[in-house]
Amino acid sequence: MAGGQLGVLNALDVAKTQWYHFTAIVIAGMGFFTDAYDLFCISLVTKLLGRLYYTDIRNPKPGVLPPNVQAAVTGVALCGTLAGQLFFGWLGDKLGRKRVYGLTLMLMVLCSIASGLSFGDTPKGVMATLCFFRFWLGFGIGGDYPLSATIMSEYANKKTRGSFIAAVFAMQGFGIMAGGIVALIVSSAYDHKYDLPSYKDNPAGSKVDSLDYVWRIILMFGAVPAALTYYWRMKMPETARYTALVAKNAKQAASDMSKVLQVEVEAEEDKLQHMVESENQKYGLFSKEFAKRHGLHLVGTTVTWFLLDIAFYSQNLFQKDIFTAIGWIPPAQDMNAIHEVYRIARAQTLIALCSTVPGYWFTVAFIDIIGRFAIQLMGFFFMTVFMFALAIPYNHWKNHNNIGFVVMYSFTFFFSNFGPNATTFVVPAEIFPARLRSTCHGISAAAGKAGAIVGAFGFLYAAQSTNPNKVDHGYPTGIGVKNSLIVLGVINFFGMVFTLLVPESKGKSLEELSGENEDDGAEAIEMAGSARTVPV
Repeated sequence: MAGGQLGVLNALDVAKTQWYHFTAIVIAGMGFFTDAYDLFCISLVTKLLGRLYYTDIRNPKPGVLPPNVQAAVTGVALCGTLAGQLFFGWLGDKLGRKRVYGLTLMLMVLCSIASGLSFGDTPKGVMATLCFFRFWLGFGIGGDYPLSATIMSEYANKKTRGSFIAAVFAMQGFGIMAGGIVALIVSSAYDHKYDLPSYKDNPAGSKVDSLDYVWRIILMFGAVPAALTYYWRMKMPETARYTALVAKNAKQAASDMSKVLQVEVEAEEDKLQHMVESENQKYGLFSKEFAKRHGLHLVGTTVTWFLLDIAFYSQNLFQKDIFTAIGWIPPAQDMNAIHEVYRIARAQTLIALCSTVPGYWFTVAFIDIIGRFAIQLMGFFFMTVFMFALAIPYNHWKNHNNIGFVVMYSFTFFFSNFGPNATTFVVPAEIFPARLRSTCHGISAAAGKAGAIVGAFGFLYAAQSTNPNKVDHGYPTGIGVKNSLIVLGVINFFGMVFTLLVPESKGKSLEELSGENEDDGAEAIEMAGSARTVPV
C-alpha cells in the first residue's frame, strides 16, 4: 500500500465498484436533486408572484415584483446557502460528516414546506415570510454541498472517485428539470380547470384567487425527495477517513468498513498512532504550513468557483428574459397568469433536458479518463467562445435566427456542466487533508455562492435594456442583454486563467494528494504543495 497509509483506507481506495457506492450516490444525490429544485424553482414563479400581488389593472401590463423584492426573493436563498456552506463545512470537520448530514436534510424539508406558507395575505407579509424561510432553506442546502462531496470522496475508490462525486452533483440537473416538470403539471392542471383570458383582453379576469396555490405547491414539493432519503442518510456509517484520521479511532473505522466492504479489515492502531504523532498532521487552516502546502490550491478552487457561478446563476436567473427577447415567451400582456408559468417552465425544462443534464453526465463519463483539469479548462474555454458568439452578433440572433440563438445558448450550459460547474464541486473534496476537507470545500462553495449572488443581484439590473422605454417597471436602465453576455464572456476567460492553480487529482489517493500518509515533512510538502496541473 502507498507510503504509511492505513489498511482500511487502502481497502477503500482499491475496492471494486460495489453496491454501497451506488447507494451512497443515491443518498447524497437526492440531496443535490432537492438542492437544485429548491434553488431554481423560484425563477419559475417570480412572474406569477408579480401578477398576483403587484398588478394594477389600470396599467397596460401585468404587475411584476419591484426590483428590491425581486432581488430579495431570488437572492435570499443564495445568501443562506453561502452561510450554510461555511457553517456546516466547519461543523462537518468538528463533529463528523454523518452527525451533521441529517440536520441539514431536516432543515431543508421543514423550510421547503414553510416556504409555501404565509403570515397574512398582503404583498409585504407574503414576501417577508417567503424570504425568511427561503434563507433558512438555503442555509440547509449550503450544508449539503461540503458534506455530500466529502462523504462521497471518502467512500469512493481512487479509480472512479471523480465519477462518483460528479454523479452526486449531476443530480442537480435532474432537480432543475424536475422543477420545470412540476410547474408544467401544476400549471396544466389549473389551465384545464380555468379557461382564463389574456391580460390584454381582460386584466381582472386573467388571474383568479386560487392561482395563489400554484407557486406554493411548486415550492413545497421540494420537501418530498429530501424526506424520502432521511432514513437512509441516518443509516450510513461515518466515513472511515473521518473516524480514523480525525476522530483517531482506527478500530471503529475498520469495523464500519468491514461491514460496508464485506471483507475483514485490520485496525492497525499502532500505525494510526504514528501518523497522529507526526508533525505533518498538526497544522491548521490559518497556519503558514497550510498556506505552503495548499494555499494556492484554495485560491484556485475558490476563485474558479466564484467566477463560474457568476456566469451560471446569472444565466439561469435571467434566462426567462432571454426567452422573451427571442420570442419563446410572448409579451406578458398577451398571456394570462397560468400560461406565463407554463411557458417559462417549458423553456427551462427544454434547456435542462437538452443541455444541462447531458453536460453533467458527460462529466461523469469522462472525468476519470481525461481528468478534472482538462475538463475544467475546456469548459471555461468553450463557455467564453459561446458567450462571445452570442453577444457580438446578438441583434442578428434576436431578429433573424431565434432557434440558432437557443442552440448556442444551450451549448454554454452544456459546457458549463461538462466543465467547471461539475469540476469545481469535485476537486475541493479531494485535495485537502481529512480534518480540513469539509471546511475547505465549504469555503470554496461559499465563494461560488458569492459569485451566484453577484450574478443573481447584479444581472437583474445589468440585463435591463439601455432604452428607458423598454426596461421592466421600477428598474433603472441597464447595459442590455448583449453587453451582459460580453461581460460574462470575460468572466469565463478569467476562469480559464485561475484554473491553472488547481492540481490534477485523477488516480491518486486522498492521502497522497494531501500528504497525510507521509512520514517526513519535506516529501509531504513537495507532494501536497505541487501546483502542477497537467497529468503525466
